[in-house]
Amino acid sequence: MAKQDLATQAPADTHRTDPGDHYPFIPSADVLEDSAGITIHLDIPGVTKDRLSIEADKNTLVIEGEVQIPMPQGMDPLYAEIRSTRYRRSFTLSGELDADNTAANLSNGVLTVTIPLRAELRPRKVEVRVG
Repeated sequence: MAKQDLATQAPADTHRTDPGDHYPFIPSADVLEDSAGITIHLDIPGVTKDRLSIEADKNTLVIEGEVQIPMPQGMDPLYAEIRSTRYRRSFTLSGELDADNTAANLSNGVLTVTIPLRAELRPRKVEVRVG
């Protein structure tokens, strides 16, 4: 699969300027490729499974997550930047990938998404028979 077949779509500015705005952070990502497909690692600290959304179709992978840190009762914030953080990242997928078989794992703030090549494009071992 050609490296240019997978394109990330992200604005140039990945940081919010105002902690009260509602524009999501663009999480850092590593995209790795092997003969079986691609693996994407995203850094999304604080996001839990129930606050994570992953949608994959034939051309696009969209990952969204949210962190909400409740304010302790009886306390008022003097300065608060991290009470609520949203993450969003989208990728344009190659037609060679089988988005229907996308798998994801969340561990220690790192989301790992694997998308295999379509079965007909994967290398296969041919059995040699004797006789």
